[in-house]
Amino acid sequence: MPPIDVAQALAIVVAWGVNFVVIKWGVAGVPPLLLGALRFALVALPAVFIVKRPPLPWRYLALYGLTVGVGQFGCLFSAIKLGMPAGLASVVLQSQAFFTLLLARFFLNERWQRSQLAGLALALGGLALIGIGKGGNMTALGFGLTIAAATSWAASNVVVRAIGRDGYKVAPLGLVIWSSLIPPIPFLLLSWWLEGGERILLALRDFNLQSLFAVAYLAVVASMFGYGLWSRLLTRHAAAKVAPFSLLVPVVGLLASHLLLGESLTPGQLAGSGLLLAGLAVSVFGGRALSMAARVGRA
Repeated sequence: MPPIDVAQALAIVVAWGVNFVVIKWGVAGVPPLLLGALRFALVALPAVFIVKRPPLPWRYLALYGLTVGVGQFGCLFSAIKLGMPAGLASVVLQSQAFFTLLLARFFLNERWQRSQLAGLALALGGLALIGIGKGGNMTALGFGLTIAAATSWAASNVVVRAIGRDGYKVAPLGLVIWSSLIPPIPFLLLSWWLEGGERILLALRDFNLQSLFAVAYLAVVASMFGYGLWSRLLTRHAAAKVAPFSLLVPVVGLLASHLLLGESLTPGQLAGSGLLLAGLAVSVFGGRALSMAARVGRA
């Protein structure tokens, strides 16, 4: 990859890693489900008048919007509000890669590679260490909701794969923007039901610069800038060259959370995070390593 494209990939990594700190700031002043509604409303409008709608049936846009929007971010925002450290959330959320394997095997009958199974075993061990770890202000509810967010992200990945299997070719940015029309209404209904009209009105009345920054960052920087630039890189380079950069997101998330929020991990959480990230690396790079070893053995 040319240096300019590497720089852009690293800029995306920083934007997505810092995203978890911004979520923490956002839910401090805005209830998490209301924050979700505001985020996706700002992503969709006015962008839907600029970006062409993907050539997809509305059922796919709805499924993607509900899984990646209401499911992933509703659970993630609520998890961080209810005691999940932002840095640790950036690590645990990466378990989506392994939940994707499980869901794709069940719904799409995709086969697993040996490297993916090895990575899954490491990741499950890491999640177990994090889940049973004490300290670091992590709550069981926050951890459980982060796992639910990762599962919802995995479900959205399966939706995207199903779209491809049905023969649709969709630009990622168009999918992100048009599917963002779906989450605001469910988010608002859930917010009214679970967070209450009084909290909604109070949050809107006391909406401050920190809340405005959080909503703008989540919508413009993390979503539109991040996904837009990511999709551009994917059109210029093979996915195998671009995707590994995502492994750096939790590293940035941990570092940013430590520097900006003063968070730190317990020894058990640190070991679990290391195992989970090692599993992710094995899953991403293991297949190529095995192929190279086989070629060397035949030479």
